Amino acid sequence: MERSRYPKYIFDWIGGLILFAGYIAGSIAVGFVGLGSKFVFRVDFMQKPWFLMLSNAVVFCLMIAAFDFLMVRPKTGKKLNFNFSPTNFYTYLLIFPLMLGMMFIGEFVTSQIPTTGPFFGDYYEFFENLMANLVDDPIVMIITAVIMAPIFEEIIFRGIIQKGLINKGVEPWKAILLSSILFGIIHANPWQFVGASLLGFVLGLVYYKTKSLLLPMLLHGFNNLCSSILIFYTKTESFAEAFKVSEYIILAIGIVLFSLFYYLFMKKNKVHYSEI
Repeated sequence: MERSRYPKYIFDWIGGLILFAGYIAGSIAVGFVGLGSKFVFRVDFMQKPWFLMLSNAVVFCLMIAAFDFLMVRPKTGKKLNFNFSPTNFYTYLLIFPLMLGMMFIGEFVTSQIPTTGPFFGDYYEFFENLMANLVDDPIVMIITAVIMAPIFEEIIFRGIIQKGLINKGVEPWKAILLSSILFGIIHANPWQFVGASLLGFVLGLVYYKTKSLLLPMLLHGFNNLCSSILIFYTKTESFAEAFKVSEYIILAIGIVLFSLFYYLFMKKNKVHYSEI
């Protein structure tokens, strides 16, 4: 039997602590740089959109590096490595409508969460102000949301957590569900939690079936690109508001798209690569 060039690592509570330690180390490093900028340059870098972009890159890189050097290499003797192989064109014709359907469903569910009131109102205003800093610089937003986030987040949530759980013996559907929920939690607000968890489920399914991390990265980028375009040109992330249709129509279209292409992708499409 040919040996796989991909390490068969596991993800458990120790792996979770290692990722968290990488997050803390990265956050501390970014904080020191931000504070140093105030004293050395008399400029608050932490208020700059490009600083947020670079900060995310530093934190994610340290999380991945920590897991690689403290978990993967000592236990497998191999460095952290992923399959980024493309697949047949027919598969792409299935997964993008599948993703769009879940985006529509996610929008409807998210729209049911209040944005006003004693708790949700203040929290939503804080979240809106935070996002406004990115919107002020379209180039930084595109780089952050459409390029960097799909790469780093898919490596961590699908490549490390989901795959590591499956390698540990967790049933695939449970691993996909858990990684999706964690993906939602990391967004740290109830509106993105719902959408991110639902979309994470699709990303996890695609990764599990194709074994290629390239595909969920492309789908993740597609979702964030659609959101960015809506924000830039319509000042809203809502398809319903952008196209002036009822949220229930968006939901119905989403259910039809998701159901049809889920069936075609999971039941009819035969692609299922193994990593060697």
